[in-house]
Amino acid sequence: MENAPTRIALIGIIVEDPSSVEKLNATLHRYSPYILGRMGIPYREKNVSIISIVMDAPANEISALSGKLGMMPGVSTKTIYSKVTSETAKDGGTP
Repeated sequence: MENAPTRIALIGIIVEDPSSVEKLNATLHRYSPYILGRMGIPYREKNVSIISIVMDAPANEISALSGKLGMMPGVSTKTIYSKVTSETAKDGGTP
């Protein structure tokens, strides 16, 4: 799988159950080699946290992370994929 093409993706996460935060952070840590950046916003007035994760990873790894997070109690996710892959980046972006 080392040569699998990678995709850039953004995973949007809304955490409504604070008891899921520890497991969520542990899961993100396992995927840290693929994570380019993370931003978290605590919305205290609504008792939710909003997290965005930017990844560059094979599509199956992105999907696996999003699925694992979305199965946690009180956690919702949505993933957006870039059209750019590691293969198109090598040849100057031509499809």
